[in-house]
Amino acid sequence: MAALIKFCFVVCFLVLHVQCDRYEPNWPSIDSRPLPSWYDEAKLGIFIHWGVFSVPSFSSEWFWWTWQGQHLPAVVDFMKQNYRPDFTYADFASQFTAEFYDPLRWAELFAGSGAKYVVFVSKHHEGFCNWATNVSFNWNSVACGPKRDIVGELADAIRSRTKLHFGLYHSLFEWFHPLYLQDKARNFSTRNFVTDKTMPELKELINTYKPDVIWSDGDWEAPDTYWQSTDFLAWLYNDSPVKDTVVTNDRWGIGTACHHGGFYTCSDRYNPGTLQKHKFENAMTIDHYSWGYRRNARLSDFLTMEELISTFVETVSCGGNMLMNVGPTKEGTIIPIFEERLQNMGLWLNVNGEAIYSTRPWAHQNDTVTKDIWYTSKKDNVYAIVLSWPTEDTLVLGAPTPSESTTVSLLGYQSKFTWKKGSTGGMQIDIPPISINNMPCKWAWVFKLTGLTY
Repeated sequence: MAALIKFCFVVCFLVLHVQCDRYEPNWPSIDSRPLPSWYDEAKLGIFIHWGVFSVPSFSSEWFWWTWQGQHLPAVVDFMKQNYRPDFTYADFASQFTAEFYDPLRWAELFAGSGAKYVVFVSKHHEGFCNWATNVSFNWNSVACGPKRDIVGELADAIRSRTKLHFGLYHSLFEWFHPLYLQDKARNFSTRNFVTDKTMPELKELINTYKPDVIWSDGDWEAPDTYWQSTDFLAWLYNDSPVKDTVVTNDRWGIGTACHHGGFYTCSDRYNPGTLQKHKFENAMTIDHYSWGYRRNARLSDFLTMEELISTFVETVSCGGNMLMNVGPTKEGTIIPIFEERLQNMGLWLNVNGEAIYSTRPWAHQNDTVTKDIWYTSKKDNVYAIVLSWPTEDTLVLGAPTPSESTTVSLLGYQSKFTWKKGSTGGMQIDIPPISINNMPCKWAWVFKLTGLTY
């Protein structure tokens, strides 16, 4: 009898424990879920915006809206000058050919960039689905255009050739979908679009492709109650096939951005410059002006490597990840300037990744004396990331407090550096002459400091 009672107690305890670990469909419960550790350790991801908007490849990925919703003069004139009067946005789909789409090559390029995860646009606000969906009857990449399961091919390539985590972006709403427009006209008192379109799509994507990131967008016109966001997230965290690994962002309805969800994006290109209390992601673009490919982009429209690395270092120092966006062409190529930026980021991280991956913010983000120096930390090491190589023979750091056992080294360089305490605090590092050929990298150099007292 005692053994039976003990067994029953254990069973009851386990049942209660499982129930306590389940998340309820409300924000306090959803927000209590710990962020899976892989995400914070990753630091860098690649965003890929690809869809029918890649065919006109003019203005931005919002082409359909700026043409027929906003009626932006430049876009309206572009269509008048280059297409027949009765041309519709749907006519672009047949020109979304993807004949050079090589997901294995993409996977190798993304892995070579030093990124640890990718987020691919499964569906943007235009509503075109880049996968073999049972929800969108004929507005998808298998029924028209490429006649390929773009999402599935990339997921397979990423997982078979790399160790990257595979994630998906999904737009909750669609600009011109009749069901959405009906719900909107009724002030979102009905949820026909959510019930028949949004939720079936999201669950189909998760059950079929098992992404480790769900990057939601298109939430700003309706409240989270319309989108049934907490119900979905409770299912995602409790019962989905990725419940233990998936991370989500904060775009789940009016007022949720920067307040609810897994990691915060707050706004596009969010780079606060100060330490944040909650994990955030700086989703940004190599092209200053667009997330999708633009045929008329100029060289000056793209961020330089100095700008990219500066943005990345500042983001990581303040506790964030950076999601760096590229936009492929309608044929499925990633243009050389994007490829070059990704390769160079990989070269930089090959040397300096120790100061990035799995690091934590330090007591200071900026240096107190030299403002173009950002700090990260890992275990007992502090990394001073110097955006501009010192022009003098001394590098002055105001934030660190050295001890007698402090050592200074430069990542990618063999010799140790001598140093002395600053006259008013901090430390001064002696910079010997180093030839260009012996420099460990071309941009942003990392001094590793060990044995600090602060």
